[in-house]
Amino acid sequence: MVKLSVIVPFYNVQSYAPDTLRSLAANARDDMEFLFVDDCSRDETPHILERARQDLPGVRVLRHEKNGGLATARNTGLDAASGEYVTFLDGDDWLAPGYYTDLLAAIESLNCDFVRTDHVQCTARARAVHRVPHGRRGVVLNPRDLILPATRSTSVDYAYAWAGIYHRRLLDDGVLHFKDGLRTAEDRPWIWRLHREAKSMAVVGLLGVYYRRGVASSLTQIGDVRQLDFIRAFDQVIEETSKDPNAEHLLPKAVRTYCAIISHHLGTMERFEPRVARALKSMSAAAMKRMPQSVLEDALNSMDLQRASRLRRLRRRPVTAEVAA
Repeated sequence: MVKLSVIVPFYNVQSYAPDTLRSLAANARDDMEFLFVDDCSRDETPHILERARQDLPGVRVLRHEKNGGLATARNTGLDAASGEYVTFLDGDDWLAPGYYTDLLAAIESLNCDFVRTDHVQCTARARAVHRVPHGRRGVVLNPRDLILPATRSTSVDYAYAWAGIYHRRLLDDGVLHFKDGLRTAEDRPWIWRLHREAKSMAVVGLLGVYYRRGVASSLTQIGDVRQLDFIRAFDQVIEETSKDPNAEHLLPKAVRTYCAIISHHLGTMERFEPRVARALKSMSAAAMKRMPQSVLEDALNSMDLQRASRLRRLRRRPVTAEVAA
């Protein structure tokens, strides 16, 4: 029986994939499967994965005929997963040796739906530990209790799918799939659904994922139109949270986070192509008009003057019917 399914999307990461694969080999066990999703790479990545399939036990290479993005690639892996537990890794990141054995031991000892972990962020030679924004470790918790408060960073703001491990029952219940086609912010609606619908979770102080920042091909480094998918992602968060029985209490957090992300992008406009910058303004203004207006007003009142002023100006911006839809 497969104990752990590891889902790893790859797209044009020939420079980094060998490190990723070596770290997976240092974590491999007979009861693990590795689902490598080649998202229509155009470099040497497919050949690297083919060699890994021959050298690393438990590897299956799944190939896309058309590039679909990270969310779609992860869904391909989820559809093929057979393990009792599921975890993720990105094709340009890597792991400490033996990390997955420790991760499995943590979730089995806690006997909960999912476990979240800290990680190491790597930018060139710099290393920084990033922790789940919740202090209690090694204790089973109700995931809903970690969504609030609205004015502070919480577990739903730590939206890294690879920073954890998830019981198969979440997959079978339809909780683990991502919104197909999202090119950025795909983890945001995913983490919100996880916290709303799972029954139990825990946070553990286990370091083992090394997250590579500053990769030139990463969407976080590219100011093109794909960056605007954060609007689709947060629209999904608002829509799904609005249907929750506890929507009155949860929506202020969702709306405030959405506004904070819009403000962040507006504050870094210089990295966007001119036409994308114009689209960002018009689409963000339309998004603010779609939000529950009383909740939005409370969110703006809770923000610092600079962000609130920037967002209020945007809120007054006229939008066309086509953009507002």
